[in-house]
This record gives sequence, structure tokens and C-alpha cells, in this order.
Amino acid sequence: MSGHSKWSTIKHKKGAADAKRGKIFTKLIKEITIAARMGGDPAANPRLRTAILAAKAENMPKDNIERAVKKGTGELEGVNYEETTYEGYGPGGAAILVESLTDNKNRAVADIRHIFSKRGGNLGENGCVAWMFDKKGYIVIEKEAVDEETLMETALEAGAEDVREDGKNFEVITAPEDFEAVRDAIDEQSIPCITSEATMLPKTTTNLKGKEAEQMIRMMEALDDCEDVQKVYTNADIPDDIVSSLS
Repeated sequence: MSGHSKWSTIKHKKGAADAKRGKIFTKLIKEITIAARMGGDPAANPRLRTAILAAKAENMPKDNIERAVKKGTGELEGVNYEETTYEGYGPGGAAILVESLTDNKNRAVADIRHIFSKRGGNLGENGCVAWMFDKKGYIVIEKEAVDEETLMETALEAGAEDVREDGKNFEVITAPEDFEAVRDAIDEQSIPCITSEATMLPKTTTNLKGKEAEQMIRMMEALDDCEDVQKVYTNADIPDDIVSSLS
């Protein structure tokens, strides 16, 4: 399994087990707020449109979404978030990208640096690992939920770059500009998705085993739980048995 798919699967299981609805909502509200700075009309703002769809997928109340949009447009008083990307290496030299949205950049970098050093990694310079990832649209669907031929035909006709198998799931990969069209086509067929997001996919993966694999999972969990971290990406490839034992 790819690093991104592996971590997405872990987060999906972990989220279902821990029911961390509050933290999920906080991240979604931050994204809606900052996306709305570029315009409060979802029809004319793709980033806001995607953020709102993600919030609806998590059953966020309509009032919460509307308040977040108004905070972003300045109609309501809100927090001034700053976007920053951090790059570094985890256990075994696996690449890690961290997207941060914070109202206190000094706190964010201190917390992120601490997590890297405590969990066997090191924070690097800007550009040290970003070149290892491509921005893509990414949709995950359980094999049991869809006929493969139907999915292939629907996704590829809508503009998907690839539909591939990954364990018990299908992964649909798109160019960023084709993501919405492909997702809409899949929705029109009433095909349920586990994950549907614009993301950073690794070009190659780093295989981790044993203690390094366990350390990487713990590191990714710690980063994901950090209040100033919005999204985390890695190219780590972790054995299924370790994922199952820790998730």
C-alpha cells in the first residue's frame, strides 16, 4: 500500500474508534475560514467548495459552516490563521510534509519540531522533501461497495488519471483540476467514498518494518493530534500486520 493510502486508512479507523469529532470539526472550520478569504461564494471558490463538502461529509451542522465562512470573509470577527508548510524526515528516513494553520506560528513550529525530535525524526529545510510529492485528487472506495467495471467506467470517463486496487479498497487518482468532476460523477452513481480529498501523493515510497514502522505510526498520530497541524503526508510504506496491531 502507498504511504498516503496507508495513513488515510489508519486515520479512518482511528477516527471511527476514537470519535474525535471535536478535533475534526476544528480542522474543518479552520480550512473553511481561510478558504473563504478568497471569496465567500462556493460556486466561485473551488477551495471553499471542497472544504464545505468535506465538512458536510463529517455531518458538520450548517450553522457551523456558515459561521466559519463569515469569519473568513470578515462578516464575523474571527481568528487570523497563517498557513505554513513544514518538511522533514521520520524514522527510517521516510519523507513527511506537514501543513499548518495556526494563530501562533512560534508555538506551531516549536510543537512540530518537538514531535519530530521526540519520535525519531528531524525537521528539515523548505524544499527538502516537497519534490517527492505530487498534488492530486484522491478518492478511496471499498471494493465491497462498488462494481469494479462501473467504477472504472465512471471515473475514467469523468477524467480520472488512474483507478487502482489497494488491499480492500479502490483508489481513484485525478489531476487537481479534474477532482471535482470525478467526485461528482462518482456521487451521481451513489458510490460511497471512504476518503475524498485534494492531497499530496508520494512519487515513490520508503519501506518501513518493525520498530521504525511503529515509530512512524506514532509520529504521524502525534502530528495529526497537534492543534496547529491541518494535514500530514508521508511516503512511508508500512506492513499491514503492524497497521492492524496499532489501529
